[in-house]
Amino acid sequence: MKLVKVKHPDAMSIEAAAEFMCAIQSYNPVKLGLATGGTPVGFYDKLVRMKEAEDISLTHVHTFNLDEYVGLHAEDVNSYHFYMKKHLFQYTNIPVQQRHLPDGKAIDLEAECERYEALIEQEGPIDLQLLGLGNNGHIGFNEPGTPFSSRTHIVNLDKSTREANARYFASLAEVPEQAITMGLQTIMEAKAIFLLVAGEEKAKPLYQLLYGDVTEDFPASILHRHPHVTVIADEKACQFIPEDLNKVVVR
Repeated sequence: MKLVKVKHPDAMSIEAAAEFMCAIQSYNPVKLGLATGGTPVGFYDKLVRMKEAEDISLTHVHTFNLDEYVGLHAEDVNSYHFYMKKHLFQYTNIPVQQRHLPDGKAIDLEAECERYEALIEQEGPIDLQLLGLGNNGHIGFNEPGTPFSSRTHIVNLDKSTREANARYFASLAEVPEQAITMGLQTIMEAKAIFLLVAGEEKAKPLYQLLYGDVTEDFPASILHRHPHVTVIADEKACQFIPEDLNKVVVR
């Protein structure tokens, strides 16, 4: 695991977008695993700007999102379908049939998990996977206690996760209690993983990730078992991290 320390979130977004754009220009087709939430917003902005600056076509890009809330239809402003349209898809020529997200309104949610997992297996492996880090160590919506062997599944969201996401809803009561998420083993099958971490509220989780035990109680710790993980974090998130030159690359 490599840690790239940057000064601020904007630099983090540029660093990550440059890595993904390099893959987009190098592979045909290219399969990208994508994340949502507050941290990746800048990443998508930089990626779109790089695409437009170089007039790069994305018709060969296939995207696979980590998760979706249960009960929200694709046009709901708080769904991750809507998020992806808002921050990426409306600015690109990625074919609609190559944009993949779980269906949170599926009648049979278990069958939808199986469908999505089979789709990733059929079209994968994912070349680059983007992740964020939850305050409790979740990646995707894999909450503490999720088996490392998990595949795409339905998860009951922790209260802390719902509280963290309540800022996007009118109230905490409106935040869904369940989501469909890629499992930890599914995530680990990506060829390369990039974890974005920003802000002082992520300083303790980042320290635990880098220096704590590998345990299902802290789901992100499974990343230590992947051969190609790059953590890109800003100065505030890195405030507890020693300047260990064997681990840190300063930008």
